[in-house]
Amino acid sequence: MPRLLLFIPLLLFIILGGFLWKGLSIDPRELPSALLNKPFPEFSLSALQTPERTLTKKDFIGQPVLVNVWATWCPSCRQEHEQLLAIAETSNIPIIGLNYKDDRAGAVRWLQQLGNPYQFNIFDDDGMLGLDLGVYGAPETYLLDAQGVIRHRHVGVLTQQAWMELQDIIKGWDSVKN
Repeated sequence: MPRLLLFIPLLLFIILGGFLWKGLSIDPRELPSALLNKPFPEFSLSALQTPERTLTKKDFIGQPVLVNVWATWCPSCRQEHEQLLAIAETSNIPIIGLNYKDDRAGAVRWLQQLGNPYQFNIFDDDGMLGLDLGVYGAPETYLLDAQGVIRHRHVGVLTQQAWMELQDIIKGWDSVKN
């Protein structure tokens, strides 16, 4: 019996090695969302540029939209801004901004200086909507279908490659309709 106890460290090594091997196969950029294929959370927040206007989920139900989480304190958001402007100019899918934990005046100034790719912006100054969405940080982009269901989540800068992948998802919806 004592000789069998000598194999315990070997057994532990094999188990730990198995967990390590499994961890190597996971893409660290892929952050699954608990809300994938679930409705966008309910909210009632003011618009960034017009604080007297209250926005809710009903403001973007009825057509596929991109919801982009951004902030002026986020250097990656500045990096992806040109891509968002290009998407807004060349695509017919609306981009809704979710200004996350930011200063209202600074965010409005940012849009005036860099251009505004958003159909409208939700002002989430305390980050509660971001918390409901499971936002890790900015930028993040969510693709919603016409029913307001989250179909895809992109974490990080929305590059041309990522935009092409989102377009493929949208085309897949169109082919199902036809």
